[in-house]
Amino acid sequence: MTKQLFNNRVAVLATMHHKEKVIAPLLEQELGIKVIIPQDLDTDAFGTFTRDIKRPDAQIATAKLKAVKALEIAGETISIASEGSFAPHPGFPYIYANREVVVFLDIENELEIIGEVFSTDTNFNHQVVNNLQAAEEFAVKVGFPEHGLVIWFENSNSQSPEIIKGITTKERLQESVNLALNNAVDGKLHIETDMRALYNPTRMKNIEKATQDLLNKINSYCPQCSTPGFSIAEKIKGLPCEICHQPTFLTMAVIYECRKCNFREKKLYPEGKRFADTGLCNYCNP
Repeated sequence: MTKQLFNNRVAVLATMHHKEKVIAPLLEQELGIKVIIPQDLDTDAFGTFTRDIKRPDAQIATAKLKAVKALEIAGETISIASEGSFAPHPGFPYIYANREVVVFLDIENELEIIGEVFSTDTNFNHQVVNNLQAAEEFAVKVGFPEHGLVIWFENSNSQSPEIIKGITTKERLQESVNLALNNAVDGKLHIETDMRALYNPTRMKNIEKATQDLLNKINSYCPQCSTPGFSIAEKIKGLPCEICHQPTFLTMAVIYECRKCNFREKKLYPEGKRFADTGLCNYCNP
């Protein structure tokens, strides 16, 4: 059924950071579509990780804006866009996490399906340094030169910070650090990971995982109307402890929902376990 909906159609992918390397092969093989990249689409206009351009809306909403813009430019009926975010993990604030979403819009069939992944597999990091050695030590820690770097500093001759992006060689790093230290008003520079997909292979892997999640949802059909994208809309916590049977914070059930006909279906024990380990119980192991 999936091939019938999408086979031989053209999908436009909103990217200027080479995300097609991981998104296109998966979608083309599974759906039979042809993925193209629109000309003259500046995705930086929808926000940058270096904060010089703010994101216009929340993460998923921004991805949709990019997808819609790509449709306008290319004049196709299928559009794909992704958006990433980085923040401290809600359960472990000292660890950063990466959330990637991939939005799939099909205006011909009135479909909107979203794949996502939430992962602690990221090198997202930043530091303030005042010498080359400290900058080089930071670079080694975050996987340079396979992973790119960004340097920014406050320049007395400019109202906004000077930003150097896409640093991927030792020579460029040294040049950028020296430039920053010689011109920074306080003799310090900010060095951080370049989180754009083409400069960050770790993030690119998470985009690939989010794309696979998207495909899983596309291949999940509503039992009532057969629309693709029948996926989890709600998680219900409370899986009972195996000893005292008190509810825990683990998921006991999930609610699947169709975005087209709103049919809902509850499925118990999505992880295949009817009871939680005692070590995860607040009563047995406070």
